[in-house]
Amino acid sequence: MRKQFKNKSVLVTGGTGSIGSEIVRQLLESDARQVRVFSRDETKQFELAHTLEGDPRLRFLVGDIRDKERLRMGMEDADIVFHAAALKHVVSCELNPFEAIKTNVYGTQNVIECAFANNIDKVVSVSTDKAADPTNVMGCTKLLAERLVLSTYFYRGRKRTKFCSVRFGNVLGSRGSVVPLFIRQIKKGGPVTVTDPSMTRFFMSISQAVELMFKASGLMRGHEIFILKMPVATIGDLADSVIELTREKFGIENEIMVKIIGKRAGERQHEKLLLREEADQALERDDMFIIRPDVDYEVLHNFTQESYPKTRLAELSEYSSQDKIQMKREEIQEMLMSVLDSDKQS
Repeated sequence: MRKQFKNKSVLVTGGTGSIGSEIVRQLLESDARQVRVFSRDETKQFELAHTLEGDPRLRFLVGDIRDKERLRMGMEDADIVFHAAALKHVVSCELNPFEAIKTNVYGTQNVIECAFANNIDKVVSVSTDKAADPTNVMGCTKLLAERLVLSTYFYRGRKRTKFCSVRFGNVLGSRGSVVPLFIRQIKKGGPVTVTDPSMTRFFMSISQAVELMFKASGLMRGHEIFILKMPVATIGDLADSVIELTREKFGIENEIMVKIIGKRAGERQHEKLLLREEADQALERDDMFIIRPDVDYEVLHNFTQESYPKTRLAELSEYSSQDKIQMKREEIQEMLMSVLDSDKQS
């Protein structure tokens, strides 16, 4: 997957975030010519630069995707853009909807327009399972961002730039994940606050999220949505597993209580990654689903199944966490080990 970045200049929006910084790290393991970190927080940029030990291919650009002119300058002479900048906390977006729209919708529009203006080769945009049949502000803004990315065929003309989106589930260990919160609560002696133990979620690691983005970049022909097949767990089982592993890792002897606090604003009981209406246009691989654009437009007539290697027509009607077999406790613990072993949690 990393061969596609050889001698390329790659810009990562939100490049100091949990996912963005991992994209940056993995790009530096390829033969990329230059890796540009575009983000708002100069302190996080300083910390990331220190962690990466001053790789000469790195460029740190302080800027906000809301600032179109700054973004356009940052993209000059770049080849590929990974768009990971977003407001992603559900409750925060519920309480600050205007800000969510400015970043997730208008910011994505700026990314698209600047990519066209700079003749970028590829843009891979991060989306979320909450964009599928959304019930909260964050999901609605990410659905609009998806639609903007998919509708670029109406604006493309003779421009070469290709766009696609990837839908993530809950990314373990990211700043939007509940796992770091559970660990902090356990270290303080509890209680661990759980919204609803029977609530189900899709889960993936940060490395799996980045792997999906790189695969999408290699497979994309333009205007698709890529969805990794992900395991499902209940929040209750996740909390119990985090408690058990954290107590063992840090030698915590006292009992940790669990406190049920109820669903927060905008949350739903189960998540969806693929809707019934999207399944008709979806292809399936052993590791992912690919939703092709559902539009009769001349530039998309060659988006046949043969365009994507090792695919078959998707047979499912919907991909929901409610219908998937839930992970066993041992499987959850194995999935969590990478998070607990990371330096951030030590």
